[in-house]
Amino acid sequence: MSVDELDTRILRLLLEQPRTSVREYARILGVARGTLQARLDRLEREGVITGTGPSLSPAALGHPVLAFVHIEVTQGHLDDVGDALAAVPEIVEAFSITGGGDLLTRVVARDNAQLEDVIQKLISLPGVVRTRTEVALRERVPYRLLPLVESMGRAARKPGKDL
Repeated sequence: MSVDELDTRILRLLLEQPRTSVREYARILGVARGTLQARLDRLEREGVITGTGPSLSPAALGHPVLAFVHIEVTQGHLDDVGDALAAVPEIVEAFSITGGGDLLTRVVARDNAQLEDVIQKLISLPGVVRTRTEVALRERVPYRLLPLVESMGRAARKPGKDL
């Protein structure tokens, strides 16, 4: 999907001021409320906007340890292991990957002892061959999409670009 300049401005506002009303967004952007709502509906329908809930901090919830666990799976068991990962509350994300392993998980824990317990739980899952864990020391670039959105908006403004 391509975004135009107005979409970019809308997405920027959503990211920077997530608790603002649609009416206020429309006022800030200088567009009709109906126009803004139609754009928001389209962005949701096309999967650009995937949620409106709050972002939570695992660290503030008492889980300051962050680790990335690579999981190698026995051939033919990827779906089974993936389903089993969903039952482990400390796994906050899991992806199928290429390269050194079959799955990559983001794991949070209260401390290193709990992280070890989670890893032991993963190793004991049927179909798991081995794991490799990397502990994050410090976040250097927080999860963000605004620079990508702004880049797309700049590209949409270039002369000769179809809008």
